[in-house]
Amino acid sequence: MSVRPPVPDPVDLTRALIRCPSVTPADAGALALVAGVLEGAGFACRRVDRGGVPNLFARWGAPGHPRTFGFNGHTDVVPPGPAEAWTTDPFGGTLRDGQVWGRGAADMKSGVAAMVCAAARFVAETPPDGAVIVTVTGDEEAAGIDGTAAILDWMAAAGEAMAACLVGEPTSVDRFGDTVKIGRRGSLTARITAAGVQGHAAYPHRARNPLPVLVRFLDRVASHRLDAGTAHFDPSTLAITTVDTDNPAANVIPGSAQAVLNIRFNDAHDVASLTRWLEAEAAAAAAGTGVTLTVAASASGAAFLTPPGPLSDLVCGAVRAVAGVTPQLSTSGGTSDARFIRAHCPVVEFGLVGQTMHQTDERVEAAQIGQLTAVYGAVLRGFFA
Repeated sequence: MSVRPPVPDPVDLTRALIRCPSVTPADAGALALVAGVLEGAGFACRRVDRGGVPNLFARWGAPGHPRTFGFNGHTDVVPPGPAEAWTTDPFGGTLRDGQVWGRGAADMKSGVAAMVCAAARFVAETPPDGAVIVTVTGDEEAAGIDGTAAILDWMAAAGEAMAACLVGEPTSVDRFGDTVKIGRRGSLTARITAAGVQGHAAYPHRARNPLPVLVRFLDRVASHRLDAGTAHFDPSTLAITTVDTDNPAANVIPGSAQAVLNIRFNDAHDVASLTRWLEAEAAAAAAGTGVTLTVAASASGAAFLTPPGPLSDLVCGAVRAVAGVTPQLSTSGGTSDARFIRAHCPVVEFGLVGQTMHQTDERVEAAQIGQLTAVYGAVLRGFFA
């Protein structure tokens, strides 16, 4: 009879993962560490790389079981910036003053370590009537098109499915357990190009200055109230992020100008409706000027919601049992890979406090990693009870 290797301490696994300098989309050995722990617990692991992006799919139990719970996370991180600006080595995984320091400590190698250790312990201690899936990508911090999306495409082709999924992003705001995400706003980026006719600033009648038209358009859209919010979402927002002419000369009217804006939108809108609105505003601002305004819009994700119900109740109950905190249900923040999973199965997000994510001296309390592991374990016990 074979003896399973012991499940590592999640703090130790977090530190080991931080020591892998997996700046997106590099892997640097992170997924091998994850796979080693899961394989030691009896999970079948498979790499599902696509487009040069490293991805891991792991399952304990029979494929296609209707009672299959899934976890999702990522091991890629954003660049650390100048190493000399850090108090510790950004890829050292230092444990000091009760905190784990390093790039990815909060976002989200600690979350990956917690879900991996919780899943490994659960199937060893109480093998469920069902299956447990863990998916980990190296492409969350970048475009995402070859990360979790690739894993889900492979799962659909292979007949693999999750009945519910928990994403381990750092959702807690001020206190561990205070927030569970049940949805996310959509994100649309639009590049506006204004084309006119270049000329001498002393002879403006011989030119068509694109800047007044572009500025008028930007004022119209920035002053517009998109909505007042919906039942589970705050009001949508529009931010102008850059305006450029590439014109260093004070006596030259530029022939073209560009601007970029970003809209974070709720479930009152979709990408098509927002694009149509921007195009209509551009046409109105440019009418009769001889300047053309072109809108090129792209979206990294649409707004989505997992309505409050069994899955959010399960996660909130686990948080209360472990931390004594009743989470609020939120749809705030940026995008996450839950935007891909929501088309596959109900999905919510829960993780530790992320106040230092993407910052210099990123760090997290070691005790929170243990709490998070306990919450994930309680979620599994509740799901299969």
